[in-house]
Order: sequence, then structure tokens, then C-alpha cells
Amino acid sequence: MRTFVTADTSFEEVTWRQGSEETMTSRFAVLEVRPSGKEATRTAQEQAGGRGSWDGVLPLRTLLVEQPEEAGEPTGYWMSNLPAHTAMADLVRWAKMRWRIEHDYRELKHGLGLDHFEGRTWRGWHHHVTLVTAAQAFLTLRCHDPKAPWHRPNPLPDPRRTPRPAEVLDRHLHHLRPPPQNQQDQSQNLTKHY
Repeated sequence: MRTFVTADTSFEEVTWRQGSEETMTSRFAVLEVRPSGKEATRTAQEQAGGRGSWDGVLPLRTLLVEQPEEAGEPTGYWMSNLPAHTAMADLVRWAKMRWRIEHDYRELKHGLGLDHFEGRTWRGWHHHVTLVTAAQAFLTLRCHDPKAPWHRPNPLPDPRRTPRPAEVLDRHLHHLRPPPQNQQDQSQNLTKHY
């Protein structure tokens, strides 16, 4: 891969997001390449309508190359089937989206209980994942809603601690809980005692 980057390759500085301490910025270049290999050949043949219709020319792909200012050689490569004239800021943002995906996955796992499923059926697992995903979508929309009031639960043990997603979901869905039952009405008790 390093052979594609020469001294003539022009790099452009791109900022893709604001980090916790500073903006995330690096230098990137966009190149057009023809990937080789079995997968690229098979895909090209399928797109041409079969082996007999293929002209033998592999399709062009866009290669995004990252080389920070202080690095002597490229540190990252991303291949895409998007056209080379796609805005570099968009290519970089999509290439660096892995951080956001990992962050969301960690939130799904630790905050909403994605990893708490202990059943044995595909249907049960599918229901669990669907509900966790729906909760994540609700929280994401709720956090980005400019009209949504944001109240911290009182009291918080640590004022610097932000509420976990499950706490936020619980606070917003408390009205869906059934009302507390009258303690004197024992006829509704369905627990079987042996």
C-alpha cells in the first residue's frame, strides 16, 4: 500500500470531529486504485454480466490515505466504492465513524443491558436485541430533541456523574408502570405456595 503514496501525493488537512480535549485533525489524500484478488475479480465479473462478458478490467476504487504531519509514512488506509470526487470531509467522517459505533455499542452493552440475555432461543434473543435497540433509538432521539426538558434526578451521589442511559429511560417511562396495588387486596396474588 505504501507504494501508492509518493512524494507527489498531495495531502489535505481535514478535521472530522471535536474530541474531548482538542479537535481531531489529520492529513488525508484520495487516490484511485484498481484492487486485485479473487473477490475483486469475482465482483467485476458479476457486474459485467458473467465471465464471458467481462472485459478483464478491474473497476476503480477510492483509496483514502491518512498521514499525520509528524508521521513519515501513512498510518491508515480505507478503501471505498464511492467515487473519487466525493468530498474528502465526507470520506474522512465516514472512515472515522468507527469511534461512534464503538461508543454506541458500549452504551448498548453497559447502559441498556445488551449483554444480559440468558435465554436459549433465537426468538428470545431477537426480542431482547430489538427492545434494547428501540431503547437506544429512543434515548438518542430524546437527547437530540431541543424541546425535551432535561432534569437531573435528585439527588445524584456525585454531581459530576452523568446519568446512565438506563436511568434516563427509566425516568422517561415511569408513567408506563402499573400503579401500586392495594396491600389489602390479596386476591390478586398468583404466587403458588407449596
